[in-house]
Amino acid sequence: MVLPQELADRAREINAGRLEPVTARDAATVVILRPGPEVYLLRRKTTMAFAAGAYVFPGGSVDPRDTDQAVAWAGPTPAQWGEAFAADEGTARGLVCAAVRETFEESGVLLAGPGPDSVVEDTTGDDWEADRLALIDRSLAFADFLAKRGLVLRSDLLKPWAHWITPEIETRRFDTRFFVAVLPAGQRTRDVGGEADKVAWQRPAEAIELAHEGKIFLMPPTYHTLSELAAHDSVESVLAAEREIVTILPKAVEVDGEMRLMT
Repeated sequence: MVLPQELADRAREINAGRLEPVTARDAATVVILRPGPEVYLLRRKTTMAFAAGAYVFPGGSVDPRDTDQAVAWAGPTPAQWGEAFAADEGTARGLVCAAVRETFEESGVLLAGPGPDSVVEDTTGDDWEADRLALIDRSLAFADFLAKRGLVLRSDLLKPWAHWITPEIETRRFDTRFFVAVLPAGQRTRDVGGEADKVAWQRPAEAIELAHEGKIFLMPPTYHTLSELAAHDSVESVLAAEREIVTILPKAVEVDGEMRLMT
């Protein structure tokens, strides 16, 4: 990927040590799957400061309150998630909570239930919508949301998939862990607006083809993840895949006088 002039100039300054990179913020992204397999994608509004117009998976930054010890929890512990993502326990707790919270905020899908073996079946009522909006504007903490409804976060419904860090040349950077999860029975995604202006269910290979045709725009982590998922012919195959989480941090490298982004 050849960098535009502005980013190329910034890359040279950073590589020369004349400019300090922006610190990456912890973030979580969730690939929601349904039989096909198909994945849920949102198109970010063109007015967004980051990844404008790109088709992405639900996700976002960790809220400091996502590390709250009061979150009711079922499934692998924060310590176990920390081992999967090479993170400390507090960071891992925040990542998993952010994954579940952001998925609900951006798709209406909630990976939580009344107990460790159950999951909410319907999140489409007006009261659910009020809570979703309160989570988005941060007037409601995720732990309080779960406690109010008597729900337990189901970390066992998530599978660790990847770890990408935004290149140092970017002015907005995220240290993002990728998860996959299956759409719970009875729940359905909906176009909830906010940062996105369009949503779609797509087979991974179809999304990649649309990107090649210039019909949709995919960021490198999304493209790479879709390419990996395209190798699977079922949701069960994705869930059974053995994953070694390797951190990917694309670097700006000068090749024949051009600055290119390389993984």
